Amino acid sequence: MKKWGILLLLASLCFFQVARANETIVVVANISDKSIQLNRQQIRNLYMGGMMPNDLNVIALSPDNVTRVIFNTKVVGLTESRIQSYWAQMRFTGRKKAPKEFANERTLLEYLIDNEGTLGYLRGSISIPDDLLVVYTID
Repeated sequence: MKKWGILLLLASLCFFQVARANETIVVVANISDKSIQLNRQQIRNLYMGGMMPNDLNVIALSPDNVTRVIFNTKVVGLTESRIQSYWAQMRFTGRKKAPKEFANERTLLEYLIDNEGTLGYLRGSISIPDDLLVVYTID
């Protein structure tokens, strides 16, 4: 009987992880030009320290956040350890600075609202205020 309980627990955890991986992520920006749309490659470049004509300030969630894991997997295409290694090298050489990180989506959203020119990602289930623009949706 104990085996069945463990199997049921493992199955439910796997189901939960698959459901989370299928969650929609939106990339939102606090910018005055409401006509801007970005593609996956442009967003990846921004999060890996590349420059864009709009000079957006990208912000991110902390490495232990599930939304960040989904974003990194679907957009950046690298594991967290590879991303951390990349940013360690960039800091060491003085070439680039990693995005500012926030512990949770609530504080990230507040920062986005209060700071024009910022770009961040959130779960699609979060209510996005009208003054922020969704520039990309990740399904």
